[in-house]
Amino acid sequence: LLPTYGVLGVAAPLLLVLLKLVQGFSTGGEYAGVTTFVAEHAPDRRRGWAASFLDFGSYLGFALGAVVVTVLQVTLGEQAMLDGGWRIPFLVAGPIGAFAVWFRLKIEESPAFQAQQVAAEAAKTHGVETPAPSDVTLRSQWRPLAVAMVLVAVANTAGYALTSYMPTYLTDTLGYEATAGTLLTVPVLVLLAVMILVAGPISDRVGRRPLLWFGAGSLAVLAAPAFLLLAMGHVWSTILGLVLMAVPVACMVGVQAATLPAMFPTAVRYRSMGLAYNVALAIFGGTTPLIVESLTQATGSSMAPAYYLMGFALVGAVAVGFVKESAGKPLPGSMPSVDTDAEAKALVKTQEKNPDLDLDAMPGLVPAH
Repeated sequence: LLPTYGVLGVAAPLLLVLLKLVQGFSTGGEYAGVTTFVAEHAPDRRRGWAASFLDFGSYLGFALGAVVVTVLQVTLGEQAMLDGGWRIPFLVAGPIGAFAVWFRLKIEESPAFQAQQVAAEAAKTHGVETPAPSDVTLRSQWRPLAVAMVLVAVANTAGYALTSYMPTYLTDTLGYEATAGTLLTVPVLVLLAVMILVAGPISDRVGRRPLLWFGAGSLAVLAAPAFLLLAMGHVWSTILGLVLMAVPVACMVGVQAATLPAMFPTAVRYRSMGLAYNVALAIFGGTTPLIVESLTQATGSSMAPAYYLMGFALVGAVAVGFVKESAGKPLPGSMPSVDTDAEAKALVKTQEKNPDLDLDAMPGLVPAH
């Protein structure tokens, strides 16, 4: 609903950029919060499955957004889109965002967070001092913070290359029409969303680390063939190239929402998640389209984006080595989360010898004096 350039002059595009920044801050903060929320609600043995729905929804949203834009491009035409048709997707998204806010306000905090609050109040009552969340985050959590930032950077560099940059690459570098460049990504995004939904439960069975390593390794191996297929310029080769890029993205992004919350204790999980995710995303993920397009223009090579992604893949493979396996285990600082009473009784019976349980790391009502 912003006034046009003819009314406000340069203030009009500046306001648009400012509002998009605010929208980005909101989305980034919400992703960290909802990831923490779902991870703390999910049973330990099915956390990967539950958390995979988050990025499934995100990438399905990317696909739906691409469909809306394509429909508008076809029905309105390029000039009409420039004259004001670009505003329509924002107007369509408004009610959806309002519903999301309403829904978000209706749900309760997770049991893990509530238990942490009870423990903190009990500690205060007994005169036990506990460190402030900011102290815990910045002083004792710097290693997992650094590893989490690298994992987010690698996964989202590849993800943004596929979602945000690819329509530009297909149009500007490979010469596709703008409508075709957008439309070709839609089936691949839908396929990617489905693969993410599969990667989550697989990680519950084989572990998060194997999926992350496979994702980083396949990105290093498949990036070059994918861009070679894209450069052929055929529709079939373009789609196949995009699918090859989607495989490593699904493996890394599909387990991201289950891996990152398990790297931090309950008291600082949201804060640490938000810091690691948003800093990495702002520096690396969000800048991917700009950087790879600049590399392509500077080198004159359509393979420059592939080499950029391969470099990130190698860094990611190293970072996975510093990740502790969390599949099937309670979140740090939390009690075990189970589906049934029978599963709870079985855990109690085997608690002394169960390798997935660290009794010393579980919270009591009052921290040890």
